Amino acid sequence: MTQITHGASAPTIDIKDLGTVQRLGYGAMRITGEGIWGEPTDHAAAVATVRRAVELGVDFIDTADSYGPDVSERIIAEALHPYPAGLHIATKAGQARPAPHKWVPLGRAEYLRQQVELSLRKLKVEALDLFQLHRIDPKVDVEEQFETMRALQDEGKVRALGLSQVSVAELETAAGYFTVASVQNRYNLTDRSSEDVLDYAEANGIAFIPWAPISAGRLAGPGGAVQDAAEQLSATSSQVALAWLLHRSPAMLPIPGTSSVKHLEENLGAAALRLDEEMFAALDAVGRAEHERSATT
Repeated sequence: MTQITHGASAPTIDIKDLGTVQRLGYGAMRITGEGIWGEPTDHAAAVATVRRAVELGVDFIDTADSYGPDVSERIIAEALHPYPAGLHIATKAGQARPAPHKWVPLGRAEYLRQQVELSLRKLKVEALDLFQLHRIDPKVDVEEQFETMRALQDEGKVRALGLSQVSVAELETAAGYFTVASVQNRYNLTDRSSEDVLDYAEANGIAFIPWAPISAGRLAGPGGAVQDAAEQLSATSSQVALAWLLHRSPAMLPIPGTSSVKHLEENLGAAALRLDEEMFAALDAVGRAEHERSATT
């Protein structure tokens, strides 16, 4: 029988070149404006949400220079600087955002260096805890992008390095230039397109940070398997989706994002949700079937 262990904390994960963090973090994209663009409508609420995350034990926050753009990092610093001991902040660069729904990979060495310097300034730190290449720029030699990342680490401007939305082959190439600490790909119960990347990450001691972690589509709606499981467990569908991720792999480090303290508290409650093998397998099967259905339509 699936059980909820109240008061349990999320298990931890060791991130290479960084340290140990709780395996349920916070994604700081949604503290920006409506449509995830510009300044937040309620600035005080955004600051309060970030502070509440840390109060509840979150010690890993994920952001990017393009969140806002240039908004999320500033709010994090306003809310938390000087940072409490043990808090780790990951950020990303390499993808410019000239319009709300337009993302442009930009991996030239001078651009990556510029954005790292700006992130250092906005976050008010001497070195970035974890710097992730937001996207590999297909118009720039991958060698230039990876060598720049390694140089930034060698210079002490970043502690750990990671990649976002990459293939296994790209991870293997990157490993020839630097120690890959993390990979951040889209992955959730109904999107298994990065299954091979997750398996590679687990086998090689790389933290896997799934973005869009609680997306479950119609499975989270009335009559859906996730909603049914949530009702059985007196939990929310988001908590079930996150608990499934935590059960799926010890390499998993979900970072659910929200601009609401209420939703933040609900999401972090997933750390206390324990799925037994029977329920995990049942959810896994329907999620995989939904992924396959979506891929063929």
